[in-house]
Amino acid sequence: MTTAYISHPDCLQHDTGIGHPENARRLSAIEDRLIESGLMDLLLRVDAPEVTTEQLLRVHEVGYLDFVEQCFPLEGHVHLDPDTVISPGSLTAARRAAGAVIAAVDRIMCGEAPNAFCAVRPPGHHAESARAMGFCIYNNIAVGAAHALEAHDLQRVAILDFDVHQGNGTEQIFMHDHRVLFCSTFQYPFYPGTPLLEPGGTMISVPLKFGAGGDEFRGAIRDLWLPALDRFSPEMIFVSAGYDAHADDDMSGVGLTDGDFSWVGEQILRISRDSAESRVIFALEGGYELGSLVRCVENHIRMLMGLN
Repeated sequence: MTTAYISHPDCLQHDTGIGHPENARRLSAIEDRLIESGLMDLLLRVDAPEVTTEQLLRVHEVGYLDFVEQCFPLEGHVHLDPDTVISPGSLTAARRAAGAVIAAVDRIMCGEAPNAFCAVRPPGHHAESARAMGFCIYNNIAVGAAHALEAHDLQRVAILDFDVHQGNGTEQIFMHDHRVLFCSTFQYPFYPGTPLLEPGGTMISVPLKFGAGGDEFRGAIRDLWLPALDRFSPEMIFVSAGYDAHADDDMSGVGLTDGDFSWVGEQILRISRDSAESRVIFALEGGYELGSLVRCVENHIRMLMGLN
């Protein structure tokens, strides 16, 4: 068995307009890198299915789903919020993005793959149960986690989010669900500016100051994430894999390195081996500087495959 790589050409049809940082080049660059490195030939390639309404309704309100579908244009662009642009191809792309995480759960739980990387767009972690935000339409990682709980009868799943922006949507959706441990690091104050929670319980939110680097990031993981994960002992781990906290990415004021992303990947895989039978799913969130994005994604895929 090898790592499942789940994506779909429809994700390229989500047109955000000229100059938008969240664009199709992100996925094209990742695929080009995997082909050039020879990794693509070693991965289990899976076309992402479209998510069903039933699966979306586990985390999104019916009125919101109706609203979103009514907003999609036949031509041109529509803004769901100042940052979230949609085009005629965006609805299918969003359905594929959420469906990819569903497919990852199913492939892992039936024993076809030990783990998975979902290379999808639009991203998802800002999408709340009834609100599109920050480039996100459906909360892909939340849809997948809810599927693991409801369709596969898991009792404890963890969602780990190292994107530079707070995963406010994931937090809002699972705030009162004791079956989900949500651990996140993010720059603060920064977008989306939602109120901070006191670390504790099943919501471990760790703000990083402007200018923070690897020492602060690794300290947050060691001191707060890892003890919580050890106590919680998740049966499956989902990763909101945002790479925009990299020093090369001008989207933020946090300065992580390739080595910092490798290190957090190592911690995640160790936890997955210890408690989750190595069941871990990475789903792409942010990361807008293509050089650092493709390096870090390739490295994490190599780690999932056991190649480094």
